[in-house]
Amino acid sequence: MRKLFFSELSSCKETKLHAATHSWLPLDKGKLSKFTANSSSSSSSSIESLMKMPEPAVLPHFKPADYVDILAQIHEELEYCPPDDKSCLYLLQFQVFRGLGETKLSRRSLQAAWEKASTIHEKLIFGAWLKYEKRGEQPISDLLGSCGKCSQEFKLLDFVSQISADSHGMISYDDESDEFQGSSVVHLRIRDDMIACDRRKLAALSTPLYAMLNGGFRESYLEVIDMSRNGISPIGMRAISKFSLSGRLPYLSAEAILEMLDFANKFCCKGLKDACERKLASFVSSRQDAVDFMECAIELGCSILAASCLQVLLNELPECLNDEQVVRIFSSANKQQRSTMAGNASFSLYCLLSEVSMSISATSDVTISFLEKLVDSASDSRQKQLSLHQLACMRLLRKDHTEAERLFNAAFTAGHLYSVVGLARLASLRSNRHFSLKLLDSVMSSRWPLGWMYQERALYLDGDSKLENLNKATELDPTLTYPYMVRAASLMKRQSVEAALMEINRILGFKLVLECLELRFCCYLALEDYRAALCDVQAILTLAPDYRMIGGRVAAKQLRMLVMENVEQWTTADCWMQLYDRWSSVDDIGSLSVIYQMLESDAAKGVLYFRQSLLLLRLNCPEAAMRSLQLAREHAASQHERLVYEGWILYDTGHCEEGLQKAEASIAIQRSFEAFFLKAYALADSSLEPSTSATVVSLLEDALRCPSDRLRKGQALNNLGSVYVDCGKLDLAAECYINALKIGHTRAHQGLARVHFLRNNRTGAFEEMTKLIEKARSNASAYEKRSEYCDRDLTKADLQMVTKLDPLRVYPYRYRAAVLMDNHKEKDAISELTKAIAFKADLNLLHLRAAFHEHVGDISGALRDCRAALSVDPNHQEMLELHHRVNSQEP
Repeated sequence: MRKLFFSELSSCKETKLHAATHSWLPLDKGKLSKFTANSSSSSSSSIESLMKMPEPAVLPHFKPADYVDILAQIHEELEYCPPDDKSCLYLLQFQVFRGLGETKLSRRSLQAAWEKASTIHEKLIFGAWLKYEKRGEQPISDLLGSCGKCSQEFKLLDFVSQISADSHGMISYDDESDEFQGSSVVHLRIRDDMIACDRRKLAALSTPLYAMLNGGFRESYLEVIDMSRNGISPIGMRAISKFSLSGRLPYLSAEAILEMLDFANKFCCKGLKDACERKLASFVSSRQDAVDFMECAIELGCSILAASCLQVLLNELPECLNDEQVVRIFSSANKQQRSTMAGNASFSLYCLLSEVSMSISATSDVTISFLEKLVDSASDSRQKQLSLHQLACMRLLRKDHTEAERLFNAAFTAGHLYSVVGLARLASLRSNRHFSLKLLDSVMSSRWPLGWMYQERALYLDGDSKLENLNKATELDPTLTYPYMVRAASLMKRQSVEAALMEINRILGFKLVLECLELRFCCYLALEDYRAALCDVQAILTLAPDYRMIGGRVAAKQLRMLVMENVEQWTTADCWMQLYDRWSSVDDIGSLSVIYQMLESDAAKGVLYFRQSLLLLRLNCPEAAMRSLQLAREHAASQHERLVYEGWILYDTGHCEEGLQKAEASIAIQRSFEAFFLKAYALADSSLEPSTSATVVSLLEDALRCPSDRLRKGQALNNLGSVYVDCGKLDLAAECYINALKIGHTRAHQGLARVHFLRNNRTGAFEEMTKLIEKARSNASAYEKRSEYCDRDLTKADLQMVTKLDPLRVYPYRYRAAVLMDNHKEKDAISELTKAIAFKADLNLLHLRAAFHEHVGDISGALRDCRAALSVDPNHQEMLELHHRVNSQEP
């Protein structure tokens, strides 16, 4: 088999070293020159620089030192605050969850901010934000529309009709006591035109007009008043006269209404101004309309018109931020103009604009401008912490170190502890690592330390001290990626490729990170295992088709082509065999790679993309899974197949009933395995009726009668077995699981173990789960399930293994805490839960810790955990009951 070669490397050992670093691939010098001009340096002199991992980014997120405390505060404030303040609190909650990396929870908080919006400005800002967050979900909205259901936040609001009119702003007066001087008719001359007006009605439009027409002014006695210098045309003046009589505007052009609006503004005619604003708002239909009218609205202080323009502009995010006119409006607005545009929601507006602009270009002048406006709009300490920290992060990226330091200091002083990371980086850039350590030590000594603190501290240390801090960071927060990568690189320096591979596999076992896949790709190259390297680069391309490697210099697709030259090519039959093997061994990344390769053939792509989406869901990559599912829909070979994929799209996004409709529509065209399977899934989720189980069984049996491959039939048999278990039909369930195992559905061992357990055969259950552990590549869940069938010592060992393999699984922490509590080790029990809560916002962990706090008499701690848990799930019934009970005990 042909080999790839390093550029001018002198030994095989050096070759392996070079390959396993972050920016390395053993490429022929001539080939590599096509990708990057800077890669031809001598390997012996470049290894050290390539070994150095890029420092973890200073994240521009709101990261309170104790997120539980801040979530509890927000929940308490939501209970007692006036309705006008709720949206701002949900926005803060959104920022907390965003900082924790909890995408679903942050999205839900944003939805709540939209639902609780008390002003039209908040409604349109959060509606636009939701649309932006769901910008890849427009097909879902279209699908919902085809089912007769619409998504309200994607629509422009007809808010003008919702705002009560100003009763035309007319001045009321007593006919008998108020006698007008002169004639009841007054003629207004505009150049050569004379417009007859009812003096009394015209005067009633505003106090200034009343004073002019019936006060001590000369005009009170004139029957003809020259209005030629007031910027109003005859057409506009006649319309104003008619409005004074009827309170309604006639149909006119936008230009004429703008004249009337200007007149209304000069003479303080509130009712007329309100009517003109509403009429002009109906003319705003495009971005250019919004730009043109927004300038007028800001100049004249027209909040209704400005809101209408704002909605159109925000509806076009992110594209509208490429328009210089739009950017100028937002970036040049002063406090009064921001109030006209967004009312009291200026902070929310610039939060959104900053978020979008940072995603386009974090270091652009536009981003800086929006963030400066965000700082100006901040009204409380927490808003200041967020805005100052975000602006500081962007200044740091722009290498504006002096200003970044000032801002990080301000954020830190305001209470944002995480901003110390920025201050430490800046000190290090000035070659003052001692001061960086001093800053971090002072923070760590003032409170219990967190994982990111040790990670940051490690940046300013070397040798064993560095590794000790990284190990402590992983102990406190195993989700941090950087420590694993540095340890792997360190192992590579000691020529231990296998050990480096084991280290990087630790995190890839529970968290799919592109940078870690890239590092493992290089480890496999060092071992000359090109097939495994190909597997990882194809998994990378599945997750991120445009991903670039070697420090961003080379497209992953190009590296894949080079590695492909060194592996034996598989036929379509080979691919299917490999897919079965990997699927059966629960090797999800391997299965992804095989499917990626199969998609290059002429095979039915719809089916393959669908398989890909299932794997991505297992790997906790919901966005990539949805992208694959939409590709499956696009490549469907028939209408009935397309309907099935549409049904899965709807089902996976929580629209169960609509997914059921699609399944039924597909079956009406043609009976198929996937249509029946989807219908069974959707029906089981949408109905709690006992009779539903029989229908689900019937549907799964119908599915199994239809043609399909073994992979899907194994899944159907497994699901059918689960339904039989729930119905108490253990013999039928066992038969289903055994048949599923015969065709390679390895996960059926778990179902069969459950059957053994329900038959009081714990030994059989244990043995069945042991078989699954031996076969499965990803077996943390298998260890967790086997722990239920062990004695206490084996249970403890299995759950320790679960935590080692996947520290994000919460059951082991809860179990260990419960055992400690049973042994009256209350502090240790609470500590066990606290250890996991520090890096995972989980309802069950918070619930149990709240109960423990209540048990030991710590009512304030219990109440705090209850409130934080209800921020995670506001409708959890047991949590609500515990909160009510604890709340009643608070002194």
